[in-house]
Amino acid sequence: MKSNKDLVINLPLEAPIANKNKTEQTAHGVTRIDDYAWLRAENWQEAMRDPELLPTAIGDYLNAENAYCKASMQGTEDLQQQLVSEMRGRILEQDEELPVPDGPYDYCERYIEGGEHPIYYRTARGEGRSNSLAQAAKSATEEILIDINKEASEHEYFSHYLVEYSPDHKTLAWSCDTSGAEYYRMFFRDIATGCDHETVIEDVESAVWADSSTIYYTRVDENHRANKVFRHTLGTDPALDELVYHEKDDRFYCDVDRSRSGRYLFISVGTDDQDEVWFVDLNDPEAKVQLIEARSEGLEYSVDHHINQSGDNFIVLNNSGGAKDFKLSVTCTEQPAQQHWQDFQPGKPGCMIHSFEVFRDWVMWLAVENALPSIYFCGNDGEVSKLDFAEEAYSLGLDAGVEYEVSTFRYDYSSPTTPWQTWEYNCNTGEKVHLKSQVIPSGHEASDYITRRVVAQSHDGAEVPVTLLHHKETPIDGTAPLLLYGYGSYGSSVPAGFSSNRLSLVDRGFVYAIAHVRGGEEKGRDWYEQAKFERKVNSFHDFIAAANCLINEDYTATGNIVIHGGSAGGLLVGATVNMQPDLFAGVIADVPFVDVLNTIIDDTLPLTPGEWSQWGNPIESKAAYDAIAAYSPYDNVAAKDYPSMLVTAGVSDPRVTYWEPAKWVAKLRALKTDINPLLLKTNMSSGHFGKTGRFAMLEDYAFSFAFAIAVTTSAGETN
Repeated sequence: MKSNKDLVINLPLEAPIANKNKTEQTAHGVTRIDDYAWLRAENWQEAMRDPELLPTAIGDYLNAENAYCKASMQGTEDLQQQLVSEMRGRILEQDEELPVPDGPYDYCERYIEGGEHPIYYRTARGEGRSNSLAQAAKSATEEILIDINKEASEHEYFSHYLVEYSPDHKTLAWSCDTSGAEYYRMFFRDIATGCDHETVIEDVESAVWADSSTIYYTRVDENHRANKVFRHTLGTDPALDELVYHEKDDRFYCDVDRSRSGRYLFISVGTDDQDEVWFVDLNDPEAKVQLIEARSEGLEYSVDHHINQSGDNFIVLNNSGGAKDFKLSVTCTEQPAQQHWQDFQPGKPGCMIHSFEVFRDWVMWLAVENALPSIYFCGNDGEVSKLDFAEEAYSLGLDAGVEYEVSTFRYDYSSPTTPWQTWEYNCNTGEKVHLKSQVIPSGHEASDYITRRVVAQSHDGAEVPVTLLHHKETPIDGTAPLLLYGYGSYGSSVPAGFSSNRLSLVDRGFVYAIAHVRGGEEKGRDWYEQAKFERKVNSFHDFIAAANCLINEDYTATGNIVIHGGSAGGLLVGATVNMQPDLFAGVIADVPFVDVLNTIIDDTLPLTPGEWSQWGNPIESKAAYDAIAAYSPYDNVAAKDYPSMLVTAGVSDPRVTYWEPAKWVAKLRALKTDINPLLLKTNMSSGHFGKTGRFAMLEDYAFSFAFAIAVTTSAGETN
């Protein structure tokens, strides 16, 4: 294994000190003092689109922190370069994704040597159609749909989103964001000529073709909320586009999708704990949007279309009738309301149905039980089958393709030790065909690594699954450094999948651990609901319990753990380090949601109204205000010793605005009593997801990994 010796973080003599500008905020009879509220630019919406518009005082402070961070990490620059080289060596430079058959073409995606972004292309499908995705033949004729490398060549930041071809296969709708603010522009490209039309539609969130000349799309408003659905006809002025749906409740967002059958378009309107779906019959040019079931408190559902011998139906994934972990129901398209839903796959407590796919003869779904996923499917006879997997911890992805009249599907499998594999399964015969495995050019021997699943007992007796990965030569005697990752919000489960980047830590003797804390849905909806509202603190207790469990079982030792979380996972690590800072050697908080109370009480921010179903509404409820105030990392910074900390931010970030991590660091620097490194690294030209490009993003990983290695090296020397 690789050595971690001679790594230091050399702090410059003076850290940047943010000015204090006392601001008083009063709510529910409570007055709070915020010395760093000035870091929230009054023109933040403009600055999000164009960071050059950031006020000078704020820009100067962020740049000073960046310079301090760079100088502090100068001693790790050789390591960072080595890490980038290692991680790049595990990426196949020239790579082809599996073709996706659709009508007369196989649609494909590839990467070229040195290319940061994919190239989308298609080839003519071979003579004679096959229902097997694996056997779909293709000719040598190739048409480039779009080369993202060329489109991105003149931009420092470039994120593409839509790449959707029309039903007649002649026009490509594609979109991109060049600032990181997630304001996407949508273009239309003539596939035959490779030229874009003059029409450009601004601020598009999602889009789907209704027919070969009509596209439905959602657009974000000035508060970055996707609350309107428009219908555009090719060749017309977007200013004349018909407004099909307008959601006026700021808590709800709109999305558009099309059934795999091609018959219906769906407008999904939802927030975290309520859904409402409308549909349009695409066979009727005059059709208006129709409601399936009106929103109601606690009702969540999604819909797809199914045609079989019983008729024209909708399949509904829903939680009605007490099915907390969801069930599958069917209803006639002529009578789609909830009163007509008939269950065909009842809910099972603790087995969370996450997603489903519909074909002509088959319905399949992905479910998670005790932090392990499974694939189920049934035919028109109603008999349910299940695919089983043997590893102690693993991850699955369902890749169902786009065609409707097939009896095969693809799925992706990996584990912390096993690179991604793509398989095709034939529902009629039960045959499994291996299609592709992730290639690690620099080499990977799965038997060199060990994956374990352990269980930590939280403060209230809850059993928290923890997934572990370490090299077989790593001593399990309490001496190994450990990186503990967690998220724990919005019901988002952290998969136990393969990451080639992690190997750069594991090969240096780290144990890599994922704590599946409450707030995710690894153990069903109840696992998520146990960390909502005033019970959010359960996530933090679970994380601490995971750390203590790993210490007690000799995977690591107190003071030799780095905790890592991003976005709402940043809240997890931020609250945890306030509660028990002495457990840890370091904290990596990526774009962390740490100024929770100020954000959730500010209904002008993009996500805030929709967040009230997670955290409570502190504007209306004093109980919600008090609960959030009790754990909000920014509000609970205290005069005490903290471990070494690396905090990141993005000026264009619409999800966690840059001033949250900036304020947190400023307050920590003013109050903490230790001399450990506290670093703020703000990307001045990107948003929530950092650098774009498959190689460029490795620099962000390398920076964080170098920090983790350095702080645990010094902790080990101290211990």
